[in-house]
Amino acid sequence: MSPVDHKNKPRGGADDLPPDIDLEDEAVEEIVEPAGPDVAFTAIDWTPHAGDAEGMVGAEVIQTLVKRLPNAPGVYRMMNAAGDVLYVGKARSLKKRVTNYAQGRFHTNRIGRMVRETSTMEFVVTRTEIEALLLEANLIKRLRPRFNVLMRDDKSFPYILLTGDHVSPGIYKHRGARSRKGDYFGPFASAGAVGRTINSLQRAFLLRSCTNSFYENRTRPCLLYQIKRCAGPCTGEISQEDYAELVDEAKDFLSGRSQKVKTEISAAMQQASEDLDFERAAIYRDRLAALSHVQSHQGINPATVDEADVFAIHQEGGQVCIQVFFFRTGQNWGNRAYFPKADPALEAAEVLGSFLAQFYDDKPTPRAILLSHGVEDQELLAEALSTRAGRKVAILVPQRGEKKDLTDNALQNAREALGRRLAETSTQARLLAGFAETFGLPKPPVRIEVYDNSHIMGTNAVGAMVVAGPEGFVKNQYRKFNIRSTEITPGDDFGMMREVMERRFSRLLKEHGDVAPDDAVAAGATDDIEEDVSGSFPAWPDVILIDGGQGQMTAVRKILSDLGIEDRVVAIGIAKGQDRDAGRERFFVRGRDSFSLPVRDPVLYFVQRLRDEVHRFAVGSHRARRKKEMVKSPLDEISGIGPGRKRALLLHFGTAKAVSRAAIEDLRKVDGISEQVAKLVYNHFHES
Repeated sequence: MSPVDHKNKPRGGADDLPPDIDLEDEAVEEIVEPAGPDVAFTAIDWTPHAGDAEGMVGAEVIQTLVKRLPNAPGVYRMMNAAGDVLYVGKARSLKKRVTNYAQGRFHTNRIGRMVRETSTMEFVVTRTEIEALLLEANLIKRLRPRFNVLMRDDKSFPYILLTGDHVSPGIYKHRGARSRKGDYFGPFASAGAVGRTINSLQRAFLLRSCTNSFYENRTRPCLLYQIKRCAGPCTGEISQEDYAELVDEAKDFLSGRSQKVKTEISAAMQQASEDLDFERAAIYRDRLAALSHVQSHQGINPATVDEADVFAIHQEGGQVCIQVFFFRTGQNWGNRAYFPKADPALEAAEVLGSFLAQFYDDKPTPRAILLSHGVEDQELLAEALSTRAGRKVAILVPQRGEKKDLTDNALQNAREALGRRLAETSTQARLLAGFAETFGLPKPPVRIEVYDNSHIMGTNAVGAMVVAGPEGFVKNQYRKFNIRSTEITPGDDFGMMREVMERRFSRLLKEHGDVAPDDAVAAGATDDIEEDVSGSFPAWPDVILIDGGQGQMTAVRKILSDLGIEDRVVAIGIAKGQDRDAGRERFFVRGRDSFSLPVRDPVLYFVQRLRDEVHRFAVGSHRARRKKEMVKSPLDEISGIGPGRKRALLLHFGTAKAVSRAAIEDLRKVDGISEQVAKLVYNHFHES
């Protein structure tokens, strides 16, 4: 890192540092760290020269570094000898906070282990403690240190979008950056909740859900118009003025003015009835029924809470569940359960506080946040979120009234969700223990990988891998392998499995080294072992299950032997039983004769479930590849023909076959096609 230029320092840089930081003696670099989607601030990445700290580890190195730390707010990172970030923390005073680690007196084993592994630290000095809090949350989510509280599910929330960039606005499900012009309503707890709500809103307000290109090319109303789910603005079945009224009604309903909308529709229905226009009255009746259906599926709709998120936390059995309810415009848009990774020694308030800072790092903040437990730095967190949102955000722990009822309801849901998870984990633990006993493993496996192939007469061949562990299937670890080798005879399952095994374990050796978890202790490398203890999922499998018999197993063991890992991974083959009946499977394990399990053995059911899951995933991957192949254009194979030129050629000639028959002179008439490109296209279809 290079020192900052002292002559021209921007606002928030070195001029704002406390007087006890001497720029001449320290390594300082001005950086800009994102504090969230709407906020960025200037901070100082400040690393004191360690001097004699080289080669030290644990409290010794921290004692050396702390001598020159400033009494200023900031963020610190503790790292091990390999450069991995162990922990990210914030402090009102970096000197005072880090001094606590240097004293060597720790309240928990977690902190002691963390300090013992620390070989260096890095520091970021901020202007305020608020900036330190926002930066800490951002770094935790980005670096995922193993000793911090970590969100395990950080998927963005879905919203309902009423577009504003078209003369006839549409209604859509939206997830991700809100860059498209329009009105966004949410968040919703799940995509399913959005889909159900949109279906009901289509019946209530008859808004279109088609794409703009589909809309522009219609010459007659589509099926949605026929089943009374769209007003048909594309073909003029409704005037633009009347359609705009429907859009305004939908906005009012989604903005919390639902009673006003229902009153107006009810009055229109009554008027149509008095005018003896019973067909129009029936349309209004159906719209009212659809609106009632939307509200009936939103659960609790509070009278005194217009916009709030409700958080409740429950700890049990060394695990944590945080239940979140979303209330917008006085309506309940659903709830979601989170199971963050946290040390069991941490109090509920500590876990919830860290979770909240990470949760809102990249999400819009409501006007009120209701909590079941008070959190540390509650006022600071409220101020930080208010700074990000540009308006006041209140964080409350209700003690009475309707808000207390909401947090109690969320707490009950958290308790029940964690109870279900513990029951599933317990069942899974028993199954893994039985699995280990059945197949002679020294301990229950932590990671099981299951492999299968899928193809039709060798075409579009795909290999699939699914992963299971103590908490069930781990879907973010699933992998598919498009079979690439041209030397494999179509339909050669053995050859396909050889390619899958080679690619999988060659990459595993390259990315995670050749020391498997079972050999870590003997090699003196305990990092992987403690990684498992801290809750991370291992990269190396304990067991691989192959959907195949003795022939498949011979091919697999040959690959494992060539890679030198035959003794590190237990390979088990599962052959379909007589007449391919479930329950008659034969198992192949090295050093034992093939055998079957009793029909009602729980381990057999467990293995069947694993095999069915990999089969489902393999077939799904194969179908997706086959579908993509079916719509593939011959123009895709021409190097230098991108989407723009491909579109221009198809618009000019109509079909790829017409392009293949065109002369060079005809190809040159297409916009964007030069003589060189025309020859390239022509030569692709004409060998001579």
